[in-house]
Amino acid sequence: MASLSFIIGIIGNVISILVFTSPIGTFRRVVKKKSTENYKGIPYITTLLSTSLWSFYGILKPGGLLVLTVNGAGAILQFIYVTLFLIYAPRDVKIKSMKVAAILDVGFLGAVIALTLLAFHGSSRLICVGIFCAGLTIVMYASPLSAMRMVIKTKSVEFMPFFLSFFLFLNGGVWSVYAVLVTDFFIGVPNAVGFVLGSAQLILYAVYRNKSRPSATSEERVEEEGSAHMVKRAVEMQVSKDDGKASPKNHSLSKGRSLPMPFISRQYSLQKIMRTLSWSPCELQDRQQDEDIEKGDI
Repeated sequence: MASLSFIIGIIGNVISILVFTSPIGTFRRVVKKKSTENYKGIPYITTLLSTSLWSFYGILKPGGLLVLTVNGAGAILQFIYVTLFLIYAPRDVKIKSMKVAAILDVGFLGAVIALTLLAFHGSSRLICVGIFCAGLTIVMYASPLSAMRMVIKTKSVEFMPFFLSFFLFLNGGVWSVYAVLVTDFFIGVPNAVGFVLGSAQLILYAVYRNKSRPSATSEERVEEEGSAHMVKRAVEMQVSKDDGKASPKNHSLSKGRSLPMPFISRQYSLQKIMRTLSWSPCELQDRQQDEDIEKGDI
């Protein structure tokens, strides 16, 4: 049983490190552009706190070597991410992020370690740190709930990357099995929650992966046609207004023609509208009469 738990723990280490290394591409882009753009620093700051607490838990726990190794590696990576974010973030974002990092990764972490070492003894130390670790991990696993809500609202998985959801699902599942084998509730409970939430994300991905929102190209095409159609109608109204003074008979622009059509016809291309704008009032009037004859209005 011990050898099986060790094997499962090694697999958990590999999967967790893959999750921890997933932002490397993001920060490669940040360094290349020398800007954090619209990225947020909070996820990396909180993950640094989580991995640091779990590393401390692994030190206190007898036989907690696998917990220490994976979270120690994760803490180092998160520290690098936070440092790069602070270097390339705009001044106002940098100041706010430094305050948050100081409060969570220095103040809160230091307070938990000091409280554990000074106020508790023996197994109660492990319980104290375990409660903090489990609570923080549950919060972090629950953070993608906003992305899941966005998927349901937009019926698109654009905002929920598949591989991140898949590895979180695997990570929660493997560490849940490890927790059962070593009988550790502090590891098992939060990772079981992560396994359930990861499963829900994969189900949403399977449901909405073939559904996409209308493309920007289609929207631009409709907008272009609509604008062209309204330009043509405006020209017609102006011509009719000018000609109406000389010949009231020709002032027959109907109400239906003076308003934008609810459905855009594709016959009015941008090229045709630009050609229309170059015609004289007489040519426009003759053209309109020809179209009316073709449609049977005259």
